[in-house]
Amino acid sequence: MIAYRQRGLVNVYAVLATGLSVALMPAFAIALPLFPPIDLSTKINLLPYCMAVFIGMFASNGFIREKGQSLHILGWAGAIGLAARQTFYVGACIFALMFATKDRSISRLFLGCFLLLDFIALTILHARCPKAVAQMLFPASSKLPTLFVGRGAALDDLDAWISNRGHLGSQPIGFLADDEPTRAEQAIAPYLGRIDRLQAIIREKNIAQVILLEWFDDPVVVERIVEICENEGCRFLIHNNYGARFARSFIPVEEGGQHFLSLQAEPLEDPLNRGVKRLLDIFVSLPVVVLVIPPLTLLVWAVQRWQAPGPVLFVRPRGGQNRREFNMLKYRSMYESGHDPAGEAKQASVGDDRVYPFGRFLRRSSLDEFPQFINVLRGEMSIAGPRPHLPRHDDEFSLIARSYRGRSMVKPGITGLAQVRGFRGEITDEEKLHRRVYWDLYYVAHWSLWLDVQIILRTAWQVFVPPQAAY
Repeated sequence: MIAYRQRGLVNVYAVLATGLSVALMPAFAIALPLFPPIDLSTKINLLPYCMAVFIGMFASNGFIREKGQSLHILGWAGAIGLAARQTFYVGACIFALMFATKDRSISRLFLGCFLLLDFIALTILHARCPKAVAQMLFPASSKLPTLFVGRGAALDDLDAWISNRGHLGSQPIGFLADDEPTRAEQAIAPYLGRIDRLQAIIREKNIAQVILLEWFDDPVVVERIVEICENEGCRFLIHNNYGARFARSFIPVEEGGQHFLSLQAEPLEDPLNRGVKRLLDIFVSLPVVVLVIPPLTLLVWAVQRWQAPGPVLFVRPRGGQNRREFNMLKYRSMYESGHDPAGEAKQASVGDDRVYPFGRFLRRSSLDEFPQFINVLRGEMSIAGPRPHLPRHDDEFSLIARSYRGRSMVKPGITGLAQVRGFRGEITDEEKLHRRVYWDLYYVAHWSLWLDVQIILRTAWQVFVPPQAAY
């Protein structure tokens, strides 16, 4: 089946990329005479460092799987991005080994040059080799002549898939349908006649794979198609078109021997992923809480005494994970006005006269959010995740964006994917809300450690170079 070919291609390519990186280190050491400035003692044992490279590449193979569907058409931009992430993991493992063993004899210049060479080699490999590997694994002798059965209109959903599976040996031969096809449908695949010609076409065209384009209401017809495919030794697949029918994306899930369709993936339901994310939260937030918040709080308190007397912190309930409320901490950036629910529900806007002068700086630089690192240590928030809103706003926004409540499947974050994508600050129209919800739900379904690291780094940059939406 085509899925196993795809999986096999990704696994073979991951082994190839790993082998290249591991072999590059001793090869570079042997070639050092060509690089006089780099001095590497002959007594250095490179085996542990080769193992570190292997571990780094093995840990980063998930990135290759993420790109699996488009691995053969990455291009240079995609190749650079993939190589950069893999080199980051390799470098982290190498320097972790060096610090753990306190090895001062290894040349740092050698390691730095190796990482640069590894990045260049992986970039070239990703840009040039996946398609060649696919051609080697699936030559002309292993082609899969494919026949489609069902309404020609259903071919539109598979048009891109059909044109993007040739590297795996899939070869569209044509389609059978009881209704006369349009010219556009015949442009996707040739029309070969009615469905009752299935057995004859399979034999005539030497078909290796039959794909039913949609669920048929008549089980007798489907049973007959399956029976013919079994008798002819033909692979048989049914295209799941529920997504098109219900205007939603469904994800197939196998659990306890039963098959289900889910609305979205949830990688953070894996305890190991949750543990890794929690370790990152503690690693980042603990130094901030211990070293940064005390002096920053003293500074904010002193300026507030002068410009806007009142409590240092602004503490109000926010919607948390699984719709549980928690008290979120912020430095107060507005003039003290007592408990005014209606006023607090009003979003801050450009030139808002409720914000005192130093408060504008706090908001623009995001320093007003720093007390939330305490919420992170408490386990109420994460460094990265959907930004929490007032419970009142949650109720309002859920009436506008139908999938809004899906954000609460994970912990809210100090920063999030929507924020670093430019959807930060006041929600002025429905389109901005929809785009923010889209990126929040994308984060829920596509979480990875690398995605969190990217969000954190981009947010740190915005502290020093605030976007226009920061006010």
